Amino acid sequence: MKVNVLEAKNRLSQLIKAAQAGEEVIIANRGEPVVRLVPVKMSAEDELPLGHPKRVLAALDANRLPEHRRRSAEEIDAGIEEERNAWD
Repeated sequence: MKVNVLEAKNRLSQLIKAAQAGEEVIIANRGEPVVRLVPVKMSAEDELPLGHPKRVLAALDANRLPEHRRRSAEEIDAGIEEERNAWD
C-alpha cells in the first residue's frame, strides 16, 4: 500500500494496523516514496505487563548483582532476625 503524507496523517491508525498485519505500507511525499512503516518486533517479555513476575525475573537475570554484593539465604535470614530483635 502506498499513500501520500496527508492521507497517512488522516489514516494513521488504519496504516499502523495494516503494518502490524504484515502489509507493506509506504508513505510518499509528492509521489516519491520516503518512509516504510514496519511493526516493531517485540520479545515475549516485552509483551507482558510491566510488573509481571516473568518480566521482573528476566530483568533481574539481565542485571545481575556483582558477586561482592550478593548474600546467601542464611545471611538474609540473619539480617531479618537481627532487625526483628532490635525492635524488642
